[in-house]
Amino acid sequence: MSFKYSYTFPISGPNKVPRFKRWAADNAPEIEVSLPPQVPVKSEAMTIRLRSAEDRQTLLARMAGVTI
Repeated sequence: MSFKYSYTFPISGPNKVPRFKRWAADNAPEIEVSLPPQVPVKSEAMTIRLRSAEDRQTLLARMAGVTI
C-alpha cells in the first residue's frame, strides 16, 4: 500500500521534520506518514504523505489548533 494522500500544514522555523516526528510519536503513533527528507528553513509549510483518507482526517482533527 502506498502513500496516496497528502496534507500540507503551516510550520515555520528550523528542524521541521524532527519537530513533526516528535509530535506525531506523542499524539498520533498509529498513523503512518511519509516525510520529506528535509524542508528549507525559509519554508512556511510542510507536506506529508498518508496512507488513507481516514488517516488524513484523523491527523487533521488532532492538529487543529496545534502549533508545532
